[in-house]
Amino acid sequence: MPNIALELGKQSASFGVKSAYGEQVDVDGVRIVPVAITWSGFGGGSDEAGNGGGGGGGYAVPLGAYVRRGGDLRFEPNIVSFLAVAIPFVWVAGRALSRVIRALKR
Repeated sequence: MPNIALELGKQSASFGVKSAYGEQVDVDGVRIVPVAITWSGFGGGSDEAGNGGGGGGGYAVPLGAYVRRGGDLRFEPNIVSFLAVAIPFVWVAGRALSRVIRALKR
């Protein structure tokens, strides 16, 4: 049986930039490059009897797109995705910070 971890490692080495930046698209003279934040994870294992398994998964949040019109290049954010990620992050960070401050006061 091939080493699953090595095979997944070889395949995931090419994920990087290709998963964060989408393929360039030209629409009516406007060049668009979609941008996302991505992460993935893989795992596997086996026992002494040779029974084994593995799995993996990934997640992508579309952040927006780089848009080029003529000589002008700018980033246009995806506000809905930003709020969907930012609100829970700010809440968790606020809770953690309040607990750290409370612990330091003791």
